[in-house]
Amino acid sequence: MSKKTQPRNTVTALTGRPNAQVLIVGGGINGIATFRDLALQGVDVALVERGDYASGASAASSHMIHGGIRYLENGEFRLVRESVQERNGLIRIAPHYVKPLQTTMPIFSTFSGIMNAPLRMLTHKQRSTKERGAMLIKIGMTIYDSFSRDGGSVPKHVFRTKKAALQDMPALNRDLKYTGTYYDASVHEPERLALDVLKDGLAASTGTGSDATARATNYVEAAGSRDGGVLLRDRETGEEFVFTADVVVNASGPWTDLTNEAFGGETKYMGGTKGSHIVVDNPELLEATKGRELFFENNDGRIVLIYPLKGRVLIGTTDIDADPSEPAVCTEEEVDYFFGLVKHVFPQIELGRDHIVYRYSGIRPLPRHEDTAPGFVSRDYRIVDTPIAGLPKATVLSLVGGKWTTFRALAAHLSTDITTKLGVTRKVDTTGMPIGGGKDFPTTDGQRALWIKSHRDGLASETVDRLLERYGTRAAEVVDVLVTGPVEPLESDGTITRGEVRYFAEREQAVHLIDVVLRRTNLAFVGGVTIDLLDELADVMAETLGWTTEERADEIQRTLDVLRESHGVIVPLTSASQLA
Repeated sequence: MSKKTQPRNTVTALTGRPNAQVLIVGGGINGIATFRDLALQGVDVALVERGDYASGASAASSHMIHGGIRYLENGEFRLVRESVQERNGLIRIAPHYVKPLQTTMPIFSTFSGIMNAPLRMLTHKQRSTKERGAMLIKIGMTIYDSFSRDGGSVPKHVFRTKKAALQDMPALNRDLKYTGTYYDASVHEPERLALDVLKDGLAASTGTGSDATARATNYVEAAGSRDGGVLLRDRETGEEFVFTADVVVNASGPWTDLTNEAFGGETKYMGGTKGSHIVVDNPELLEATKGRELFFENNDGRIVLIYPLKGRVLIGTTDIDADPSEPAVCTEEEVDYFFGLVKHVFPQIELGRDHIVYRYSGIRPLPRHEDTAPGFVSRDYRIVDTPIAGLPKATVLSLVGGKWTTFRALAAHLSTDITTKLGVTRKVDTTGMPIGGGKDFPTTDGQRALWIKSHRDGLASETVDRLLERYGTRAAEVVDVLVTGPVEPLESDGTITRGEVRYFAEREQAVHLIDVVLRRTNLAFVGGVTIDLLDELADVMAETLGWTTEERADEIQRTLDVLRESHGVIVPLTSASQLA
């Protein structure tokens, strides 16, 4: 039977009992984190996401967990303080994915920007494209350090003059005058971190199936309102049903206004900007970074980054006003912009389009900003009580803003507002609570070796080590799956096993082949997709999910289309065996 006629278990859990205390619309990191927090409080909560989890704005991040040093000149001291505290907290509670990252800022002047900075802070308008100088950056880094006094999660900043800076990083532009080096943090697997947060929420549930107090499904959209409830549509089968809740949370990011419009309300909260990135395979550039992020001001005043990740280099990002009703794609003009910013700091390194292995773009869920320059739009968040004519009996809360770094704090704030409205007493504080595979994660070589030894269950140490790197201590669950049958690495990529692909489909709600390529793994991100790999992945997914021959072929074609149209990746259709 075709998958298109069979509702998934996650959907029947909703249709079997189409009501909850809270319905969250939007499965990005902020919606998922709010789901987790509410589930931990014992609230009956459901979440729906129109695509795959963390596939919208959350999938278009710079892979950074950062305090936002540049927000200081916006005067957003509260946001910076909260962000730094959350950054330090995530390093502790999600150490499997969030790690300290040494960051260097090349600086080309001493006093530039001193006069413009106060005006930018007061007006939030770009006064000029004149770069920020060493004095201004030094002040910012000192303030930034002051927010990090929590026992030394990260070291304090270091300033170097030209001679020392070039000895430290010889490939830098010799016109620089200083460098400032400080620590932020990065998230190596953002989509997998989002899944970990989701699983924490599901694990906090009582009951099973439609009786569960925490239910979540992807590929179900909020299509409108009907009979005083939210009209939901299963995008796989086309089935529609009405779901009612005391509180409806609109956490659909840049699409918040469009979701409210579908519900029967009119809001103008959002004014998101497009941010694009490219990923390049250039060994010379990778070596030049010395393992650090380069975070600096480009010639136009835009703060940009060059970040070594997974043996590749991530380059970003732009900040362009965008229409959320249109697909966001990285344009050739943006690619040229990225090449120019690399040339600004590494003038001797040649970078071309043949080095690009992946590109992506997304719209930030920023508030409407009228004539405020895009780079100065607040990255803070707010929660708006929103009257919706189509949902007269529900309290509708619209989430405006939010970013990866503050997802836990945002969720606690939003969850507190919700429990107050419901009259529910909070019983769990998520501050300091480990996330998913971050619980008991080994942080030293000795601890890691002991964990691997005690969780092998007959598997090779190298295999368990890879699993620990990919899933944190949740690797124990994957090991349980793998030991039920022969451990078969994929022929086209020996770092992934067939059992893991089954795990994605059976335990992580991977519905489509593209879910595996883009979000359950980083295969596309590093330029690792081949037609042989897609064939192997599709075989396992088809066997696990019961795809027909036609559906399997459609999944491969859809994946090829998405990679080409959204990510600039053209996968050769000739297999390695045919070439041989």
